[in-house]
Amino acid sequence: MIGGISHLSFMEVTVMDAVKDYTVHIDSKKRVTLRGALYQYYNVREYENGCIMLEPRELTIPDSISARTLADMDKAISNFKAGNVSSAIDLSDF
Repeated sequence: MIGGISHLSFMEVTVMDAVKDYTVHIDSKKRVTLRGALYQYYNVREYENGCIMLEPRELTIPDSISARTLADMDKAISNFKAGNVSSAIDLSDF
């Protein structure tokens, strides 16, 4: 046991029962549709053997913006107003 949480050795396997089991296909834009997905965002891990792991993510709005971030934003705006900016970027190739 490590830190109060037991860990699995290399040979141990955790068995979970499938809640859903269905076949999907990739559409013309290489997308897969999840039926009845419980979350809007997922972290995706794709492995060399073709397995894909989806882990649900919930995005949250921070309670506040840190004082350091606000100070950096104030400095950026004052630099902009003073004309202390970099040269224009050419995006015509895009």
